Amino acid sequence: MSLTWPWALTALFAFPLLLAYRWWTRRRRRRETVRVPSVALIRAALPGRSLWRRRIPIWLFAAGLVALGTGAARPQASVPVPLNGTSILLAMDVSASMCSTDVSPNRLTAAQDAARDFVEEQDDGTRIGLVTFSGIAGLLVEPTTDKKKLVEAIDSLRTARGTAIGQAILTSVDAIAATNHDVPPTGVEVPPAEPTGDFVPDTVVVLTDGRNTQGVDPLTAATEAAARRVRVYTIGFGTTEPATSVCTPDQISGDAAFRGDPQGPPGGGFARGGRFRQIDEETLTQVADMTGGEYYQAKDAEELTDVLSDLPGSIVTQREDVEVTVWFALAGAALLLTALALSAWWTRPTLPTRSLTASAAAPPTRTPSAAPLSSAP
Repeated sequence: MSLTWPWALTALFAFPLLLAYRWWTRRRRRRETVRVPSVALIRAALPGRSLWRRRIPIWLFAAGLVALGTGAARPQASVPVPLNGTSILLAMDVSASMCSTDVSPNRLTAAQDAARDFVEEQDDGTRIGLVTFSGIAGLLVEPTTDKKKLVEAIDSLRTARGTAIGQAILTSVDAIAATNHDVPPTGVEVPPAEPTGDFVPDTVVVLTDGRNTQGVDPLTAATEAAARRVRVYTIGFGTTEPATSVCTPDQISGDAAFRGDPQGPPGGGFARGGRFRQIDEETLTQVADMTGGEYYQAKDAEELTDVLSDLPGSIVTQREDVEVTVWFALAGAALLLTALALSAWWTRPTLPTRSLTASAAAPPTRTPSAAPLSSAP
């Protein structure tokens, strides 16, 4: 919790001043005490109150002053706030290596299934955009709440040669800038900034199974995203085991070079001769760290589904500083009113019931009467 006006905490000195005043008044009363010969008379005159009942109003009143003094400093609490109007740019790798069958039936099909579930699980107010990248990156679907349109685009993905991770990040940032005017496009010069937690709600999620082979370096693109306060989450998909590259006809683009090479193109996840190119986890981790995001590894379809299912908790729900002065004011007022009410109730004037009871219980006194006169015999 933070304070907007910390100097206002000086109002808390009212509490020790109140205690000092109470101590002084009690000491003064002792000096003016009138001595009486019988303590029983004092006890009969005082209302019967226990020690804890005398202290409750005082401590409630003091707690109310502390609450009001803290509220005067305008406290702010960091609370999770759902951002239904945020935009999530899902950048999916459609390079030729996505045809690898190390993930059944192949990586592209598993990624499509997970992305489809991710879209369906989002709240209706969340805008999602779709960016695809291979040798180049392009915005396939602008940020929208139309889930049907997104699912149709995911089902129509086709593979091609190359992997341009950096260009995919820049394309996603530009898509965010088109809907969020607080985010400058990548063509505008923006001074670099270190991630401090003050990010825009819009987020980029990059799903890839390889390393950057073309276009802008991912770390350069991450610098541009960090300067615009855009977080980038990265997901490395696939295993490190070589596997056959197989895609269905509707998953292959019109790239003739890819069609003629069943092992995959030189720029894809598989090189000629079946050598496997591992995921560049170091770069993906650096990209996430530079932009305030996080790197995830998913070796199979189940892990990828779990990662995408857990992401909304970090993306859609963020923490914001919300002023809670009104709650301190209400609590302080409630404590003060309770203290005054209890004090007035417990100190109300009462009849001296003890004296009346004692008088009623005392036996009646008899008045001596004159003895009757007796007649002489």
